[in-house]
Amino acid sequence: MFKLIAKFNKLFLPSFTKQKLDPTRAKKWQLALLAYRYYITKKSLD
Repeated sequence: MFKLIAKFNKLFLPSFTKQKLDPTRAKKWQLALLAYRYYITKKSLD
């Protein structure tokens, strides 16, 4: 289940690491999206 969601995220959600987003200057929604992507990626690797 999480692997499918991770693939969807990779295709459709923006990658902030490629955009070189500074986490200290990120907006709340960007931080929430980073946390969501981290959680899904971590669960898909288990």
